[in-house]
Amino acid sequence: MPSAPIEPAPVEDDQAKDDVFHAEQVAGETVGYDEKAAALSGRNVRNVYNADLYEAVQNAHLPRWGKTTMQFYFAVFVTFCCSCANGYDGSLFTAFVSDRWGRRVGMFCGAWFITIGMIITAASTTIPVFAVGRFILGFGIHFMTIAAPSYTMEISPPHWRGRCTGLYNCGYYGGAIPAAAVTFGCNFLQSNWSWRVPLILQAFACTIVILFVFTIPESPRWLMANGREEEAIEYLIKYHAAGDRNSKLVQLELSEFRQHIAQNGADKRWWDYRPLVFTHNGRWRMAQVLMMSIAGQFSGNGLSYYNTVIYKQLGVTTVSMQLAYNLLYNVVAAIGAFSGAFLSDRMPRRKVLISGTLICAGLLAINAGLQLVIGKGMASHSVYAGALASYFLFGFVFMFSYTPLQAVVPTEALETTIRAKGLALAGVVSGCMGFINTFAGPIGLANIGYRYVWVFVGWDTFEGLMWYLFGVESQGKTLEELNWIYDQPNPVKASLKTSEVVVADDGTVVAGADEL
Repeated sequence: MPSAPIEPAPVEDDQAKDDVFHAEQVAGETVGYDEKAAALSGRNVRNVYNADLYEAVQNAHLPRWGKTTMQFYFAVFVTFCCSCANGYDGSLFTAFVSDRWGRRVGMFCGAWFITIGMIITAASTTIPVFAVGRFILGFGIHFMTIAAPSYTMEISPPHWRGRCTGLYNCGYYGGAIPAAAVTFGCNFLQSNWSWRVPLILQAFACTIVILFVFTIPESPRWLMANGREEEAIEYLIKYHAAGDRNSKLVQLELSEFRQHIAQNGADKRWWDYRPLVFTHNGRWRMAQVLMMSIAGQFSGNGLSYYNTVIYKQLGVTTVSMQLAYNLLYNVVAAIGAFSGAFLSDRMPRRKVLISGTLICAGLLAINAGLQLVIGKGMASHSVYAGALASYFLFGFVFMFSYTPLQAVVPTEALETTIRAKGLALAGVVSGCMGFINTFAGPIGLANIGYRYVWVFVGWDTFEGLMWYLFGVESQGKTLEELNWIYDQPNPVKASLKTSEVVVADDGTVVAGADEL
């Protein structure tokens, strides 16, 4: 183990921050051009966000299908089931439970609340009882949406973090697609079971969580924050290094754990939200959380709440066809979401959000323009088809860009001792945006029709600008390294700084380019 914590990289001057390895820069350094060129012969120079992390990951040799890796995948699967329960369909108190007793307890409590809520709603015979059941169910979902993404982010190896957390959020479609299919099938039942069956099946994913959540390991960062360092070390050795106690990756992570995870932080005080507001570091972190909480709910994706109304405007008039199109929409969106999740560790978060949001604005503009033609009664079959295609493409692009990162960006932005509290606040903001979608959406569609889509064209353009100005890049960095970035006067600029590493032909990192 390292004898001392790894110090954060110092801020370099503008010349050192240049992304490209120029020969003229090399020539001006201490080592002559010819000597350095000879040293680099047969090797590749790559620009990375964190040279130490890149080297540690390249030398980690973590098997994709080993025994302990499969156990790790199962832990991610349990959190995926938490998201399935959310998709099949969240209180600041829920953050305290996850902070005080652990992420697994938070998921366990959430699964039970959802199950109890399901029983009440499925057995209800009056609207008030049904409403009480839905309230309890929503309370459980909020437990899930705090504990599960925190857990997934905190247990994942740095180079798998985006995929694992992104896949967690894709679990929404693990619930939404079966829900759409079951609803479509139950539409043909001529009894109260047509709505009771979909509600009952919501408990399936929760049953998996209840049965297996305590068979998976606790978050090593939560263990570290609660004085259980030895357990945290054993987790890192087993799941991040396949049993290798001398792994550079484990040494790097453990060093940063010790340096950045406080054992007397705000997570020990249920009422203490001050670090999120009263520090430069906390305000920038919360800026990422709030931008994602708003953009993730209010970028036009809320239109899907009223798919049947939209399909009717686009010429799909029968209930059975509307439900079928709704199922197809969920499948297309799921393909986009899973594709984005699998690629999330290879794509810079910031670029994806900027470009994806602007493309969404363009697709919505196309859809609104075609709906204008339809509204004038001059539309051919191809216009109707184009309007449907642009709407489906919007769903694909939005889910590709946002669905994985809705879980990744907030959980990466928040450090361990404020993660649960920050996600609780994110849940409140998301709930407010969902409230607007639920109650303003139908009014807008009824009063101004397709013109309501133009609201999101303008709003998405604004969001793209906000991501460009204030979006902090977190891809390719450890969670603890982000603490140094958010402490800088301009975290956006600091997050875009890269380092150069020299990689041999066999993929081994030889050294930083400045060491040759």
